[in-house]
Amino acid sequence: MDQKVVDTPDAPAAIGPYVQGRMVGPFLFSSGQIGMDPKSGEVVAGGIEAQTRLALSNLAAVVRQAGGDLSNIVKTTVFVKDIGHFGRINEIYADFFGGHKPARSLVEAARLPKDALIEIECIAHIG
Repeated sequence: MDQKVVDTPDAPAAIGPYVQGRMVGPFLFSSGQIGMDPKSGEVVAGGIEAQTRLALSNLAAVVRQAGGDLSNIVKTTVFVKDIGHFGRINEIYADFFGGHKPARSLVEAARLPKDALIEIECIAHIG
């Protein structure tokens, strides 16, 4: 099966031995995106709200680079430092996706890259 690396300057560059995304046939498997500014490489200030919005925007940039949009996302996995932010994350997530509701898992993690508060990855079908 054909595989293709997905890389965009509109999302943070990989900070380790991985890629932003990989197309395998019609499926995009994204790496996790945090609320890190793609230009400065710094995690955005403003707490869980700002980091959630930017992580989702970074994720959308990877999906766009692969030729899709939010409607192509079929599954997300959300890692959060504090499950107590669940309600606020849900509000921002619902607003971001609108009427489209991908399948989702949300897991509390002790520590995330760059001490981020949230990390989001996805699988998208772009056929």
